[in-house]
Amino acid sequence: MNATTTRIRPAAVTLTPAAEARVADLMAQAPAGAIGVKLSTPRRGCSGLAYSVDYVSEEEKFDEKIATPGGMFYIDGASVLYLIGSTMDWQEDDFAAGFVFANPNAKGACGCGESFTV
Repeated sequence: MNATTTRIRPAAVTLTPAAEARVADLMAQAPAGAIGVKLSTPRRGCSGLAYSVDYVSEEEKFDEKIATPGGMFYIDGASVLYLIGSTMDWQEDDFAAGFVFANPNAKGACGCGESFTV
């Protein structure tokens, strides 16, 4: 008798509790039709790729989904390979607030921190 075991695949990106709370805040004020928040890595900036977090109104076939307490978090299917093993955090102080990424795949970043290269 062959027993098959299903291995649960870990999420490509780990969200810290602060990032999960920020996703919940975003979903609480989301525009009508938004089904979640999506992370992607569009080509831009002086190093080539940037992190972009936006509302999403429909699920794409190859998007990765991560259920968070405040709503669904998506990762663009074309961006997953650039993000595997990353941690996403939300940080704010008196002067700035934003998502911060610890990405083991990034080989370098531009001086202003807006973009990275793999």
